[in-house]
Amino acid sequence: MRFVLLINGMALMAFAALMGLMALLYPATAEVFEEALLITGLVGGLLVTVSDTHRQSLRPRDGFVMTASVWMTAALAGGLPLWLWQLSPADAFFEAMSGLTTTGSTVMSGLDTTPRGILMWRALLEAMGGIGFIVTGVALLPILKVGGMQLFRTESSEQGEKEFASAARFAVATILVYFGLMVLCAALYGFGGMSAFDAVTHAMATLSTGGYSNYDASFGHFDSAFLYYTASVFMLAGAMPFAWFIRMAVRGVFGSEQVRMLLAFVLGVSAILAFWLVETRGWGFEEAFRHSLFNVTSVVTTTGFATDDYIGWGPFAATVFFLLTAVGGCTGSTAGGAKMMRWVVFFRAVGREVRRLYAPHVTVVARYEGRRIEEDVFSGVAAFFALYFGTVATLAWVLAALGLDPLTAISGALTAVANVGPGVGPIIGPAGNFAPLGDWAKYALSIGMYLGRLEMMTVLVLLIPAFWREF
Repeated sequence: MRFVLLINGMALMAFAALMGLMALLYPATAEVFEEALLITGLVGGLLVTVSDTHRQSLRPRDGFVMTASVWMTAALAGGLPLWLWQLSPADAFFEAMSGLTTTGSTVMSGLDTTPRGILMWRALLEAMGGIGFIVTGVALLPILKVGGMQLFRTESSEQGEKEFASAARFAVATILVYFGLMVLCAALYGFGGMSAFDAVTHAMATLSTGGYSNYDASFGHFDSAFLYYTASVFMLAGAMPFAWFIRMAVRGVFGSEQVRMLLAFVLGVSAILAFWLVETRGWGFEEAFRHSLFNVTSVVTTTGFATDDYIGWGPFAATVFFLLTAVGGCTGSTAGGAKMMRWVVFFRAVGREVRRLYAPHVTVVARYEGRRIEEDVFSGVAAFFALYFGTVATLAWVLAALGLDPLTAISGALTAVANVGPGVGPIIGPAGNFAPLGDWAKYALSIGMYLGRLEMMTVLVLLIPAFWREF
């Protein structure tokens, strides 16, 4: 456990260094970040001092404890400057957890006049959260076999089954791709008319599929077709497997089943909604498709940007967006949600069972990416979906018990666990935010975001007494 303390201490020291940088860059909020730096640096230094620096390797069991503890430690540290600035403890924790889990739900309003130091800190939280989940999703979850993730393998992560270092090297390569795409996105945003500050912060929110904007009107503030299409492309890029980008660059291999499914799904739903808007609102097709593509991409990739209050598009559109909340991007990406790979495996399993009904003596082999799907993957995916929707139902019940109306409770629970951002309804929909909710509801939603980002099992396994007896 002292090695886990070392990792947490190092994480806090990294946050302290970023706080120091923020104090230098933004004098208007320098005092806030200096105070946060002192507290974070002191606690991080104490953890490093009492930790074990001689451990050279990690066991899978250590990976569960390290992952769960570091994300909670990071959220507490990330919320400290927000609390010292002017947010309440519940609001600060909610905002930091939302940023680090790249959910994008916010309790803040008046963003147009918020100090730049605070806006940049929110963007940095999302950028760090995106990096953190790339490492978690590529290097740890496949090895820990969380929710059928053992199916998501690369050559590096297969070798990393017994040695984490090889998977970690692959994670470094994905981080380089992440930053490269972020720089390109910021450059195109600047070309499209954004200020340098807006381009950088929105690029961080886009590639991390986080969705924090510097304006209360979200991405709709810019009202630019070029920026809408650019953002749609890079939200999709953030939701694609970063291993796929590396394979394309190194081997020229473009095939990916879940990428094809993601693109086909987003384009298909966007086209349906575009025709709906043409017929019901009288928009031109290009305008309708532009807004549909942006908002569908934002929800499916769990980014959370919005160009318009799509709940006002009518009951059909509102229902579509509610259902899209549960989809998610690809495995090995920054996106949250159930993930496209799991949905593909789920429907392959359904197809296999249906075929067994009319041909019980036929051996049905389900495949993914040309490889046979093993029974442990099917059971892992089934267990994940049971936990996923069970967590949503439990959280919705808690929110309802805290006084939220049924629509806000159910929508809030789903958007938190799926790490999407805006929910459905007049309170937490794309035209509102989470500020009107009570403190306990915000804490409950923060835990929902935390569980959803770490895919439930990574955290819930820590509640089993036998897990600790084996340490």
